[in-house]
Amino acid sequence: MTDNNTILQTFRNGLWDDNPGLVQLLGLCPLLAITTTFVNGLGLGIATLFVVTCSNVLVSATRAWIRSEIRIPMYVLIIASLVTCIELIFKAYMPALDRTLGIFIPLIVTNCAIVARAEVFASRNPIGASMLDGLAMGTGFAALLCAIGAFRELIGRGSIMANLDMFFGGEPLSGLVIVDGGFLLAVLPPGAFFSLALAVAGKNHLDRRRKNAAKQGDRIHVR
Repeated sequence: MTDNNTILQTFRNGLWDDNPGLVQLLGLCPLLAITTTFVNGLGLGIATLFVVTCSNVLVSATRAWIRSEIRIPMYVLIIASLVTCIELIFKAYMPALDRTLGIFIPLIVTNCAIVARAEVFASRNPIGASMLDGLAMGTGFAALLCAIGAFRELIGRGSIMANLDMFFGGEPLSGLVIVDGGFLLAVLPPGAFFSLALAVAGKNHLDRRRKNAAKQGDRIHVR
């Protein structure tokens, strides 16, 4: 049975300490390409969260029967099956969002972060721990997608959470408009690299400050 401290530490690893996109720098192709808006990031984040969690569970459940020589092709087959399921769900219930995300939903199959979790964690741990790891890592990746999407949309378009109707249907939603227009570079490819660089730099700065504060606290305690 997993205790609360283990659950909190697992989610802290996924969201911050070992975030797949922010620390491991995996899955950067969809992260950089699709995060022009918050809704795009949220849509791809939900799809990735579903795939990484379910693939971890299935890999863990079948690890005793998967021969080591063919484990990677089997992981890819499992991931591809799950991606097909989530793609059909998007096409059926969120067709506008599916058209916007385009090829990047099928490309989840090639996301290194998902294959890495299957190989490094799910293939060596029980189902419960693997599911928790998938939820944590998937949530961390989805949170980064949403954060970068929101930042680029705000700077580049002057709005936030526009086009939420792609999730819920109904009349088009303009979201919260902050200013009329924005800095176009933010929604172009260079803006994706700048946004990710700022996120990585901000995390490293906060981690450095935390370590320095901990060192100062240890020195005061020793004195």
